Amino acid sequence: MCGFVCLWNTGDEALALRMVMKVAHRGPDAVHVARLEGAPVIMGHCRLSIIGPQDGAQPIHQGNDILVVNGEIYNYGDLRAILGENLFRTASDSETILHLFRSEALRWISRLDGMFAFVLATPERVIAARDPLGIKPLYVAQIGKGKAFASELKAFDGLGLSEIAALPPGTLYDSRDGWRQWYRTPHGAAAVDLGQDPTAIAQELRLVLEEAVAKWMIADVEVGAFLSGGLDSSIISAIAARVLARTTGRRLRTFAVGTEGSPDLAAARRVAAHIGSDHEEYCFNAKDLADALPRVIYHLESADVDLVRSAMPTFFAARLARRRVKAVLTGEGADELFAGYAYHHAYVDDPRALADELTRSLGTMHNINLQRVDRITMSQSLEARTPFLDRTLIDFAQSIPAQLKMRRTEEGEESTGETTEKWILRKACADLLPADLVWRKKAQFDEGSGTVAALEQALRELTGEPGRVGREQEAALYERILRDQFVDAEMVLANAGRWQADRVLV
Repeated sequence: MCGFVCLWNTGDEALALRMVMKVAHRGPDAVHVARLEGAPVIMGHCRLSIIGPQDGAQPIHQGNDILVVNGEIYNYGDLRAILGENLFRTASDSETILHLFRSEALRWISRLDGMFAFVLATPERVIAARDPLGIKPLYVAQIGKGKAFASELKAFDGLGLSEIAALPPGTLYDSRDGWRQWYRTPHGAAAVDLGQDPTAIAQELRLVLEEAVAKWMIADVEVGAFLSGGLDSSIISAIAARVLARTTGRRLRTFAVGTEGSPDLAAARRVAAHIGSDHEEYCFNAKDLADALPRVIYHLESADVDLVRSAMPTFFAARLARRRVKAVLTGEGADELFAGYAYHHAYVDDPRALADELTRSLGTMHNINLQRVDRITMSQSLEARTPFLDRTLIDFAQSIPAQLKMRRTEEGEESTGETTEKWILRKACADLLPADLVWRKKAQFDEGSGTVAALEQALRELTGEPGRVGREQEAALYERILRDQFVDAEMVLANAGRWQADRVLV
């Protein structure tokens, strides 16, 4: 996991170094700036060593090509075998991108399986691309007749640029051939067809999920897991604990945060005891939230109220985990794939509309939850991995009828509530955890962790208000904190996503 910048037909090494140092928290292990001789390109890279730590320095400069990458390619072993081991000079997974490009296969980028953003340059052209759902960030700015690419918006701060945008997920830009949308999210299925057996679907989902978790644990360093005690992180942790015990004999490290006595902490302890993980937790209070708020907003690159609220516990979880590991598994993506949000209950009698909404929300994750997870974990030099967003798992989950995701339940079934979100996921993983945890109703991370109540106290102290701080005041405070930390605050605000009460917006 890393951060990078690339200057094409503009700037110099000094500018590249200045920009990359603003994102150096993403990769504290090494910082390098390099120019491709005979070409108008300069690249800067800061590295967090996860795979190939001994010889995976970047930029990767071979022959007339130069490359910077942020992310992980999980099928790099298979790609090396197909392309030929003799081509490779390092053990880094990132090098596979260079040799795939050189193979001249028409759809070479589609062979990459993982989370990534990269820029590759030759003397004649520059190519930039982003993974299918935008797990890893990438921004592009116009500077005169040239372009600048960077992992975070703060790399552009102070440069006075107006034309800045995120590279869309699943998109490739080629200065020679233009823009390409190389990946499109498969559209979700709606109602159950005759002959479709929910039990068989659940069994196959379990296998696909286990395969995804094992794949996303590939690393040359120890990988832990965030464990909130909610369904998604508990499933990922339970499967990961089994994978680790089977492959290495070690116990999984899990990390939980919340206020003293919060429901999430209690649930996480139960899950940790059940799966046998080495569990650590941190209790934060209102003062901790007030002290961390400026740093969280700066790294989040957003002043959206709901994003900031959900980012607070993520910050403390990342800080706790980074003391022990360099990478963690998280449960992001399950709500979008399996209908886990409160507003999804309104679609219970319209599976076609629910399937459409889930497909739409998958396409907006890059600018909402994935932005939160990436920025906040990387602020602590920690890599977050999201197995639910594995491409094979996405394909399979989208083929599952939405009717099996948000389901009305009858007395005598696993749940006695009127509707149950993520029903098929719960059924697929029912044996992994105690029944009451499997069928526990969802709570927002900031609610279950106790963040909301503690934050209300912190906001009163920060604003001097004696009573409850209204949402508009809270939003104004966050925006003021953001503006105080950026020279080009309008640039940051213009590129930030936002939540709305009933759905996610880009």
